[in-house]
Order: sequence, then structure tokens, then C-alpha cells
Amino acid sequence: MDRFYEYRHVVEFEETNLVGNVYHVNYVRWLGRCREMFLLEHVPGVLDELRAGLTLLTIESECEYLSGVTAFDEVAIRMRVEELTETQIGFAFDYVRLHDGLEELVARCRQRVACMRGSNGSPTVPVHVPEELRRALEGYAVRAPRRASAAGTGGRA
Repeated sequence: MDRFYEYRHVVEFEETNLVGNVYHVNYVRWLGRCREMFLLEHVPGVLDELRAGLTLLTIESECEYLSGVTAFDEVAIRMRVEELTETQIGFAFDYVRLHDGLEELVARCRQRVACMRGSNGSPTVPVHVPEELRRALEGYAVRAPRRASAAGTGGRA
């Protein structure tokens, strides 16, 4: 089983609409909060780099909603790393409702982030993922499923 970083959140009334469902934007806020808490807990040195001009720029984001979430639900946002290139990080997030010891997958999201530096507060140049961040993220990488060996009879006995 892949390791994941987990951030837990209790849904507030202000995060829901008149029907009682969570607004889409809050799923995005929660994954941003999950990423931020990961940085704070595992790579505080990168926070100094962010203050010095490093930008983690979101370049792609998508969510698939499987079940509604309402006020006072406890949700675990579980972050994994799907891809780690020289300058970009691909994240996968599972949103799991926790209730009475049970877990229900309620949404899946993906996000791609580019490491950038720029001037005057504007990110302009791609840069390498900082080494401290890279080392911390590698522990949360999604493992590819094992495939059957190519050697053998090709499915014939």
C-alpha cells in the first residue's frame, strides 16, 4: 500500500451551499491546505525559499466527486505523489469521509505544480524542485502496480 500524507478537516457551515453540500472551491482550498501543512511539517526549509521568491505554481487541477459532503462531516485529505520531474510535481488527493470508524471515498483530485522563480512577484522561469522537498516527497510516491514477467510462455502452457 502506498504511503500518504493526511490532513483532516471538519466541514463548516460557511463551506456549504443552501442545500447543504460543500462548494467546489473548498475542495481546492483543502488540498492547498494539505500541501501547506506537508511543507510546514516535513520541509520547513522550503518555506524560506518561498519567502525568497520560489513559487509553487498550480498549472493543472481536476476533481471527481463521488458523494456529497455536508457540514460537520470529518474529511481526511490524503496526498500522494504521482509524478516528480525536474521542475514539476503531480499530486493525487483522495477525500475520505470518516464516520463511526468507517471510511468512504467521496472525491478524488489531481494537481500539477511547477516550481518557478521570477522577479517583481511574477513567476517566469522554471527551476528544479528543491532537493529537500524532493527527498520528502519521494516517501509519498505512488507505486506502479507490478506486472507479470515478460519471460515465459506468453500465456500458453
